[in-house]
Amino acid sequence: MQKTKIILDENEIPKKWYNILPDMPTPLSPPLNPATKEPIGPKDLSPLFPMELIKQEVSQERFIAIPDEVRDIYSLWRPSPLYRAHRLEAALKTPARIYYKYEGVSPAGSHKPNTAVAQAYYNMKEGIERLATETGAGQWGSALALATTLFGLKCTVYMVKISYQQKPYRKSLMHLWGADVIPSPSDKTNAGKKILSKDPGSPGSLGIAISEAIEDAATHDDTHYSLGSVLNHVMLHQTVIGQETKEQLAQVEEYPDCIIGSVGGGSNFAGLSFPFLMDKLAGTKDVEVVAVEPTACPSLTGGEFRYDFGDTVGLTPLLKMYTMGHEYVPPAIHAGGLRYHGDSPIVSQLYADKVIDAVAYSQTEVFKAGVTFARSEGIVPAPESAHAIKCAIDKALECKKSGEKKTILFNLSGHGHFDMSAYDTYFSGNMLDEPI
Repeated sequence: MQKTKIILDENEIPKKWYNILPDMPTPLSPPLNPATKEPIGPKDLSPLFPMELIKQEVSQERFIAIPDEVRDIYSLWRPSPLYRAHRLEAALKTPARIYYKYEGVSPAGSHKPNTAVAQAYYNMKEGIERLATETGAGQWGSALALATTLFGLKCTVYMVKISYQQKPYRKSLMHLWGADVIPSPSDKTNAGKKILSKDPGSPGSLGIAISEAIEDAATHDDTHYSLGSVLNHVMLHQTVIGQETKEQLAQVEEYPDCIIGSVGGGSNFAGLSFPFLMDKLAGTKDVEVVAVEPTACPSLTGGEFRYDFGDTVGLTPLLKMYTMGHEYVPPAIHAGGLRYHGDSPIVSQLYADKVIDAVAYSQTEVFKAGVTFARSEGIVPAPESAHAIKCAIDKALECKKSGEKKTILFNLSGHGHFDMSAYDTYFSGNMLDEPI
C-alpha cells in the first residue's frame, strides 16, 4: 500500500520564526508582578532569561530571523518529514485524507529541541554557564540536555518524580548528554522542601518542578532558567514545524480542513498550528484548529481564564491563562508532558476568542488510539502525541459517517520508545482513567 512521505531539502529549513502576537484579535494581557500587580518589565526577567529571549517574548515583529548557528544544528534533523497516513485511513475506512508531521526524528525524539537549541544559543551568547529547568515526561529535559552539551553549557533538570520513576531511560538519556537529573519535589530547594513537608509522598507536578528550577536559577549568578513550553518565545521557536508543513502540503496541492495538536503547555500545538492560523486570522483560509488535552488536567476545557502563577509555590509572574489553579497536582497519568495546571497565554487567548477549539480525552481511549496508529503506520507514538491521534481518528470517523473528504493534519510530536512500560500497563488491563 502506498505511503506518502513528503520531504524538503535542507536548504528549505525556515530562515525566520513566525510571531503570531501582531496578528492576535485580542492583545495579550501583560504578565504581572505578584506583589504590586503591575506589569513586569525586562529588568524583572533579566535574572532568569537572556535579553534576546526577553525581547522575543514581547516582540511585535511578525517574523524574527533564526540565527545561522541555530539553523545549522536544526539541520541535524530538519526539515522533518510529513506523512500521508494511507494505512490508517484504510484501517478506519474513511474518505478523509490524514497527514501527520513527525517530530520524533529529532535526536531527543520530540519537537522540544526546536526551542531548546535556540534557548541554549542565546544563553551561551550572554555568557551564562548553566541552565536549570524542569521536565515532565522527560522530552524537554532530554532536549535541553542535548542543546546545552552542543553549546558547552551545564544543565540541571528537575524531573517530575512520578515520571522519574516511570521513565528511567529518559533520565539515562539526559545523563548521557551531561545533565544532572533530580527527582522533584526534592530536598535541594526550599520550594521542594515545602512541598515534601506537606506531602512526603508527592508524585510531583510540572508546577512544582518549575518552582524548584526557578529557585535554583535565581540563587546562582552563573545560571539562567529555561522553560520548554507556555512562554511566548517558546511558541515562536516551534513555528518551524508549521512553516515546513505548509510547504510540504503545497507540494501535493493540499491545505488542511482540520489541524490537531496535543496541549500541555501548548508548544507543539502552537508550532504546527500558528503558521496556518496566520491565514485564518487574515481571512484568507478557514480551518478548524483543535487543542487536545487529558481529562486528568483539562486546563482549557475545565479551567478558568484568569491570572495565576505558572508554578506551584508562586515564584513566577502572574500570567493570564486557562488554569486549574497553581496548587492543583494532576493525577499520575502516563502522559507526563501534559500534566500542567495552566496553558500558554497565547493559546489561552485564542481559545477565549474562539479562534481554536479544545477537547479532552481519558488515557485509556488515548492509548487505544495510539495502538491503532502503531499497528497501521508502524510508529510508536508518545502518550502525549496519542492525544492528537485520538482526535484525528474521531474526525476521520465523522467523515466516514458523513462522506466528507476532509484533509486532517496532526502533529506527531514525539515517539514512544521510552514509554513501553505505559503500553504494557495498557495491555495488562491495569490502566486507570483519572478524571478530576
